[in-house]
Amino acid sequence: MACDVRISLITPASPHYPAARRLRYEVLRRPLGRPEGSECFAHEHESLHFVALRGDEVVGCVMFYPQGADTGRLLQMAVSPAWQGRGVGRLLVTVLEREVTTRGIVEVTLHARAHVTAFYEKLGYEAYGEPYEEVGIAHRSMRKTLCVKFDCHHS
Repeated sequence: MACDVRISLITPASPHYPAARRLRYEVLRRPLGRPEGSECFAHEHESLHFVALRGDEVVGCVMFYPQGADTGRLLQMAVSPAWQGRGVGRLLVTVLEREVTTRGIVEVTLHARAHVTAFYEKLGYEAYGEPYEEVGIAHRSMRKTLCVKFDCHHS
């Protein structure tokens, strides 16, 4: 279960970063026939990188790219096939959301592959706009407004 893993916020200088990039490639790009390196983005150094670790092994990862003072994009979510369906992805998103709210982020957007929109919907994300193709497969734009303390307490 996800309780067997811990989530860490890392940088591209972290010893876990190469394993996270490798996982992103193996899960997200290789199955599409994309070349190694296609998992790397120009904004890697401006993004937050979260990894799910079991011991010292990276079993999941996700990135967050700030896109303004109070919004940003979740991207490159990847969970090792052996760990999928065990709560690792949900834990990664939960920790990411908690961290970005401390940085003033109130909205998270993402481009979800069509077959995983239900995963994000269970976490409170809503699809908007028309479906589209990205990296050769169907996607949906999704977003979630995060709860910040001063907005969530009602008298």
